[in-house]
Amino acid sequence: MLRFALARIVMAIPTLLIVAVAVFVLIRLIPGDAAQLMLGDMATPAALADLRAKLGLDKDWVTQFGLWGNYALHGDLGTSINTGQPVLGLVWDRFVVSARVVLAAVLFATLVAVPAGMIAAWKQNRAPDLILVAGATLLVSIPTFWLGLLLLLFFGLKLDWLPVVGYVSLSTDWKAGLLYLVMPVLTLFLHEIGVLMRMARASTLEVLRLDYITHARAKGLSESSVLIHHAFRNAFGPTWTLIGLVLGNLLGGIAVVETVFTIPGLGRLLVDSIFARDYPVIQGCLLFVAVIYVVVNLIIDLCYPLFDPRVTAE
Repeated sequence: MLRFALARIVMAIPTLLIVAVAVFVLIRLIPGDAAQLMLGDMATPAALADLRAKLGLDKDWVTQFGLWGNYALHGDLGTSINTGQPVLGLVWDRFVVSARVVLAAVLFATLVAVPAGMIAAWKQNRAPDLILVAGATLLVSIPTFWLGLLLLLFFGLKLDWLPVVGYVSLSTDWKAGLLYLVMPVLTLFLHEIGVLMRMARASTLEVLRLDYITHARAKGLSESSVLIHHAFRNAFGPTWTLIGLVLGNLLGGIAVVETVFTIPGLGRLLVDSIFARDYPVIQGCLLFVAVIYVVVNLIIDLCYPLFDPRVTAE
């Protein structure tokens, strides 16, 4: 197990390096002068040259990358052009908001989708299977922004059960904060439940065709016992992998949902920074999202032997 974990960690290091290089190059390819944006149109050439030297913009790209990488390794991602705040602190505060929504949605979706997918596979081509597959397909087909707007219209405007606009931090008022999180979590929950249910059904169908399942049934075990004690672990492996991909994607890509519900999350910060051409924040957000994606999938890989012991054996 230790050897497997070390191998996965070592494999993640070059991935992070490639991501860092890609983020650095992409930001440098954006038209515009960061120093000009920070000082404004009235800045003198001398002031611009002084700021470029201070930021290292007057050096070649290799030297700039070395300086930026060194600062990033020490937790310094620069300073926001618009707000003057440290980028790492700004990104982390917004990430915490996004993580609350994403983790809750994926957790609830997993708890519902995996049993539903296994039931659909168990009742293949019968009424429960057809109903669950049709529901999952419908939920996957609905765009998240439209689903969010429907929830706002129904629960917020028509029934007036939940707040429509704004956001309250859980640390400020946890009761009000929970109310503001209900619809964003429900939106992602309804969308991701369809994705996870389809995967759980497909992997369970594959496992139910294996010889050891036939042997378990031949011993007289009940269908519920076969599903829970024999099929679940092997069937959950591919779904667990998909959960990691979903988590990584959502943690950095829920800007649409955050915009619909006016949530100050990481995706909204990235979009706003792009419009404002706040290069340090854009660079910090992209790097942070990439690191989170790699780390989440690394954790998923490290947990995989819990469901499939053959992984460590191989």
